[in-house]
Amino acid sequence: MRHARSGRKLGRDSAHRKALYSNLAGALIEHGRIKTTVTKAKAVKPYAEQMITLGRRGDLHARRQATSFLRSRDVVHKLFAEVAPLFKDRPGGYTRIVKIGPRAGDSAEMAYLELVDEEYVAKEREARTPEPVVVEEEPEETQEPSSENVVPESEETEPEASDAGADDSADEGDDGPGSADEPK
Repeated sequence: MRHARSGRKLGRDSAHRKALYSNLAGALIEHGRIKTTVTKAKAVKPYAEQMITLGRRGDLHARRQATSFLRSRDVVHKLFAEVAPLFKDRPGGYTRIVKIGPRAGDSAEMAYLELVDEEYVAKEREARTPEPVVVEEEPEETQEPSSENVVPESEETEPEASDAGADDSADEGDDGPGSADEPK
């Protein structure tokens, strides 16, 4: 029995669970907000907040500890350079869980795990959203075909001689049950 045992197993072995926590915390730091199940969000929230606390400390040992957990130097750099300074005056509570309802496929309760700094989250979402592409239609003009676009007539009308000969010879020697030459 698991009486008074802390932590969630999430149906994974310990290595898989550790990788899941690392990836979710890294995605949260990188994007500012992630969409996941409520159970996973509750499980990864303490790890993400600990990473931000390490970023607030800012020393070499904290950077090495964050790198050993997150396993990505780019994410750690973003944590120490951009995310942690946003929370330098905040004593804790860097993330929040916003429930968004059940998932359509399996009815799992879904939630956003996001940083509490709305400006940073909005900036990251805007950076990821592609700009709409405006296609300008050019007016069609009647132009004479240039010599570059014209295909020589000899290439257009000439059939493949090798394929036609191969098909004829195959039909002549066919004495199978589906032959049209012989009545059954």
